[in-house]
Amino acid sequence: MIEEQDTRRTPTPVAQPRAAVVRDALGVGVAVGLSGFAFGVTAAGAGLSTLQACVLSLLVFTGASQFALVGALAAGGNPFTAAAGAFFLGTRNAFYGLRLSQLLALPRALRPFAAHWVIDETTAVALAQQDRRSARLGFGVTGLALYVLWNLTTLLGALGAEAIGDTSAWGLDAAGPAVFLALLAPMLKTATERAVAALALVLGLGFLPVLPAGVPVLIAALAAPVVLWMKGRRS
Repeated sequence: MIEEQDTRRTPTPVAQPRAAVVRDALGVGVAVGLSGFAFGVTAAGAGLSTLQACVLSLLVFTGASQFALVGALAAGGNPFTAAAGAFFLGTRNAFYGLRLSQLLALPRALRPFAAHWVIDETTAVALAQQDRRSARLGFGVTGLALYVLWNLTTLLGALGAEAIGDTSAWGLDAAGPAVFLALLAPMLKTATERAVAALALVLGLGFLPVLPAGVPVLIAALAAPVVLWMKGRRS
């Protein structure tokens, strides 16, 4: 009887080979890291210097927040309002950190450095692994590849934008939003997520003509609690 029960147990997940983890992590890091070029172009078009754009990528290192910040500045928004919008977009990384702190269980000395790499891509790769060792490897390789490439392409994008002059004349001012949408679209997998995105779009575009730049982004953030509240009432 004991033997029969043992055979019915769910088999322990087998960890991916290290080479496969590194390959997947590098794939994500390279694919997303190259979009830093679009950020560099967008930042230069918003009036930021090459140094300012590079410092943002080095210290902030979260694409959505960076694009939101320079987008609001490019539209003539108040710097504090623009920073507030970028901050609220970046708060999701704090929730990622809560989950990753348990999964990775890194030594205390490494946690402040690892926290800087807690973003969408590193979280996704780490959570996709079957054991702690693979999760640490995936997180580290993704974070390193993405950080290096993002900062390098930010520099190249900013320098290139300065060399060609007016980025709007070349249509490059649309590069940032286009990349942001391209990264966002595959994440909208459920009906709830699509509803939040649709309502946020309506709120953002609806208030854009009547409110100062940067404020519509903050209002669009209300889409998530509104949709969740409506979903709760229906259930």
